[in-house]
Amino acid sequence: MNTPIPSAPAEIHIFDTTLRDGEQSPGCSMTPQQKLVMARGLADLGVDIIETGFPASSQSDREAHALIARDLRETTLAVLSRCLPGDIETSLRTLSASAKPRLHLFLSTSPLHREHKLRMSREQVLQSIDTHVRLARGHVDEIEFSAEDATRTEEDFLHQAIATAIAAGATTINLPDTVGFTTPEEIRAMFQRAIASVPGADKVIFSAHCHNDLGLAVANSLAAIEGGARQVEGSINGIGERAGNCAIEELVMALKVRNAFYNLDTRIDTRRIVPTSQLLSRLVGMPVQRNKAIVGANAFAHESGIHQHGMLRHRGTYEIMQPQDVGWPSSQMVLGRHSGRAAVEQRLRALGYWLEEEELKLVFEQFKALCEKQRVVGDADLQELMQDAAVSDGYRLASMTISDVGSRANALVELSDPDGNRISETAQGNGPVDALFSALAAATGVQLQLESYQVHSVGIGADARGEASLSVRCDGEEYEGTGTSKDIIEASALAWLDVANRLLRQRRVEQQEAAAA
Repeated sequence: MNTPIPSAPAEIHIFDTTLRDGEQSPGCSMTPQQKLVMARGLADLGVDIIETGFPASSQSDREAHALIARDLRETTLAVLSRCLPGDIETSLRTLSASAKPRLHLFLSTSPLHREHKLRMSREQVLQSIDTHVRLARGHVDEIEFSAEDATRTEEDFLHQAIATAIAAGATTINLPDTVGFTTPEEIRAMFQRAIASVPGADKVIFSAHCHNDLGLAVANSLAAIEGGARQVEGSINGIGERAGNCAIEELVMALKVRNAFYNLDTRIDTRRIVPTSQLLSRLVGMPVQRNKAIVGANAFAHESGIHQHGMLRHRGTYEIMQPQDVGWPSSQMVLGRHSGRAAVEQRLRALGYWLEEEELKLVFEQFKALCEKQRVVGDADLQELMQDAAVSDGYRLASMTISDVGSRANALVELSDPDGNRISETAQGNGPVDALFSALAAATGVQLQLESYQVHSVGIGADARGEASLSVRCDGEEYEGTGTSKDIIEASALAWLDVANRLLRQRRVEQQEAAAA
């Protein structure tokens, strides 16, 4: 890797475009209020610059920036603008409320864009860059200029465009891989040659903005850093146009885990990565694929018996970072057909079962047979294998009835409490699950604030069952529960009771310890 240029900072600036380029993902539009919530999450995460939107494109973007600018006074806020006087005037009015404003100007430079999109000559493009950067710099100190489609631009002309922008007052030069076309070797060399050749390059920060059309956005961004870029633009969960942008969480953790190689870091609080990812998913309704690096549900999950055995001996055998470092509570030993006996025994012990060798052998055989019917074996399944009640010391679901009452749903639940008594409660809600959870809360006295809720199928063919997963908050702490049943509403009830019973057991233990003290 090349030694960083002397004038470059030792820290990589993170320019987040989740609210602008990310929001351009189909189905990911956000309201101004949602953008404010996300911007707060990004500020807590520690990004250096938040691009709030494209003011000339919509009133909604202007409203969102106004809300964010009133709330965030320590983070640089950027808006995007074409090299057009009207766009710049609108952007300047939008930025007027910002404590730390940045105007982000862009103009295409590639021959394909010049001919078919702009219908402008080289000379006209250079003149436009000079005119509009100077106009903007007369009002805002921080000006970023992006040479759109830089990676498909002739090198000599790209250098002219960069030099023109710098001479006109640009403080950051962005060389985007707009269509995700380049390779790591090419983009590394592009930045190296531009920084070495363009007059005034040592007086600005060079930035990379890579798209993921060939799945190379993070790799290309890292290569750009090796070439001298000291700002990287990307989005949470990698959302954005077409295949998306550089995923900020992946880039940040690559720099952190491989710090001995890059010798560069960011200001990101990595423990906030997963909560920020989940916040975005809830706001836009786009779940993260389970096997996605860093923030996917399987990122720290292990099912293979060989891997689980290694993890039980030393987590470094199969994990290169701690799940807690990015915001996950712990690694997961997922029990399925590839799991070994050591993992099953470890999970049974965690549930309170200590088995003799012959007992463990019998349970493991039953476990393997169950794996042929369903992909994942949960704690409740293991407890059933032990011929024990799913929750022997807690509330158990005896029956439930869901019905419609006008535009609302009504739920009647009957539970068996830890002493064997029957308890019935009813509640109404905006839907069957909302009504169900309200009735369960009334019956148990446990109040849970729902954060996320998902259902999916487990098993094969006629043996398939529904699994409900939920994340809730109680007394400021976050808890997760799961339930499995042929009926997804019953599975939802079991998932809710899974959490409630654990909380009640925890409270009883604390009370007993306090009494003993």
